[in-house]
Amino acid sequence: MQTIIETVQPYVSTVATAVVGVLTTIILAGLNTVKVKVNTWLEARTTAAQREVIHKVAGEAFALAQTAFKEAGGERKLQEALQYATLRLAEQGITVSVVELQAAIEKAYLEYKAKTKAVLATEAQPNEEAAQVAAKEAVSGLAAKLNDFLAQATAEVTSVQTQSEPDPIPSSREHVQASVAIE
Repeated sequence: MQTIIETVQPYVSTVATAVVGVLTTIILAGLNTVKVKVNTWLEARTTAAQREVIHKVAGEAFALAQTAFKEAGGERKLQEALQYATLRLAEQGITVSVVELQAAIEKAYLEYKAKTKAVLATEAQPNEEAAQVAAKEAVSGLAAKLNDFLAQATAEVTSVQTQSEPDPIPSSREHVQASVAIE
């Protein structure tokens, strides 16, 4: 009996693992279907105009938390923004989950960070005119140095030539013919 159990045990483990894998896949597929249905239901409950209002209020809440609670930490700012946004939306009759409201506030924060990063990058880059002026100055300075160098080099060459005049090279035919005949 013991040998049968030892022989069958690896097969049972393999089958059990496969069954657990199939059940997990079925459960995940069911959850995905439920998620799609919940998202459709939420979309039907909140219109595009309500979403726009939610995002505007979230932006206001973020701005309030950012300015009124400068010294507070990020979590405290988020709590204050959530409280403000919840009250403002309740005044308008819009009911939103805390998670959705937090997501809208976080989106406002990310947009703010992107805008400030873009502004800082633009300020850090020199404007195009300044870059062109700097390039022209660099080129003209380089050209002046090159002219000085060439003038100095040609002055040295002419002074060497005037100090020792080389013997003129004879160009007569007789000299050329004589050198050919010698060879």
